[in-house]
Amino acid sequence: MKISAPKDLLLKGIQSVQTVIDSKTIQPILSHILMEATNDNITLTATDFNIGIITVIPVKPSITGAITVPAKKLAEIIKELPDEIISISVKKNNIINIECGNSNFKIMGLSEEEFSKPPEFKDKNYITLKQARLKTLLRRTGFAAGHDEIRHVLNGILFVLKPSHLRLVATDGRCLAMTEEKMQLPKTLEGKFILPAKAVSELDRMLTDDGDVKISVAEKQVMFDTGTTKLVSRLIEGEFPNYERVIPEEAKDKMVVSRTALLGAIKRVALFTSPDSMFIRVDASKDKIVLSKSDPHTGEARVALDVQYKGKDLSIGFNPDYLVSLLKNVDQETVALELVDAEKPGVVRIADEYVYVVMPRQPI
Repeated sequence: MKISAPKDLLLKGIQSVQTVIDSKTIQPILSHILMEATNDNITLTATDFNIGIITVIPVKPSITGAITVPAKKLAEIIKELPDEIISISVKKNNIINIECGNSNFKIMGLSEEEFSKPPEFKDKNYITLKQARLKTLLRRTGFAAGHDEIRHVLNGILFVLKPSHLRLVATDGRCLAMTEEKMQLPKTLEGKFILPAKAVSELDRMLTDDGDVKISVAEKQVMFDTGTTKLVSRLIEGEFPNYERVIPEEAKDKMVVSRTALLGAIKRVALFTSPDSMFIRVDASKDKIVLSKSDPHTGEARVALDVQYKGKDLSIGFNPDYLVSLLKNVDQETVALELVDAEKPGVVRIADEYVYVVMPRQPI
C-alpha cells in the first residue's frame, strides 16, 4: 500500500475517527486505525467494538492495500509535519513508512485481518434529515440522559420513528427532555431504538451545519451516514420507561421570562448551593419571581426578575443544574415556565416540538 495526501486532509480524517478510541483499552488492535487504500480513495476506520466511525479521504492511492496504524502515534506525527504532501507506505512485516520533506518515520502496524470492522448496512430503508437539524435535536435532549449503573436504558437517547414524525427522548429519572421533528416516514421504518450516550457525543461531533444525514436501522444497530463519514453503533437493549405518562397536561398559567435573564439569575443564586443542599428556591407572585438561596456557612443570594404571570403565589425548589442545562440548550429569547405547586414538576414547552420536565426539590 502506498498513498500520498495533503497534511490537512490526512489530519482531518484521522481526527474524525480517532475520538471513538478508548485510551484505556487493553486490546492493542482497538488503539489502531484501519487504513484502506482502494482504487478511488482512502478509508479510515476506528472502533471500540460498540461504536465504529468510518471516513473517506478523497485521494487516489498509488498502490492499493490495507494496514492498521497506531492511532495516537499516527496523529502525533502527522500533526507535527509541515503543511506539505505526506507519503505513507507499507513495507514487509507491517512496517509503516511516513515521509514528508526531509522527515522520515517508521512505526509498527498490525495486519488488517486482526481488525474487526463495523457491519455493513445492506437494507436500503433509511430516513434523511438535515445535519444541522439533527444536531439541534441532540442538543435539546442529550443533556437529560442518565448515567445509571443499574438502569442502562436511561444512558442514552430514545429515538421514536412514526409515520408523521421523528421523536427524541432522554431522561435520568429527575428530568426529561422530548423533542420532535415533523416529517413523513415510511411505515416500514416505524419503530424505536436507544442510542448510547457515547454514540450521541460522537454523532454530535461528526455532524456539521451543512448537508444531510441518512439514518439506517438494523437489528441491534444503527448507522448515521453523512456521505463522507459514517457512524455505526450498537443499541442499548431493554425497554425505555413510559415517558408519556410523566408529562403533565399544559398548565393554564405560565411565567413568561427572558431566557438569558433567567439563566444568569439561576447561575448567580446557585453559587450558594452545596453538595448537602443542592437546590434553589423559586417564589412566584404576580408578574415577578424571586430566586434565592441561603446557607448558614456562606451567606445568601436573592435575585428578582420581572415576568408575565397572573397565577397564584407559590414556592418551589429546584436543582439549579437541571434548569441551567435546559436554558443553555434552547435558542428561544423567552421561555414559558409552568409551575403548579411545590409537589408537581416544572415544565417548559416550545410550540409543539419540545417539552422539558423537571422534578422539584423540597427546600430543607
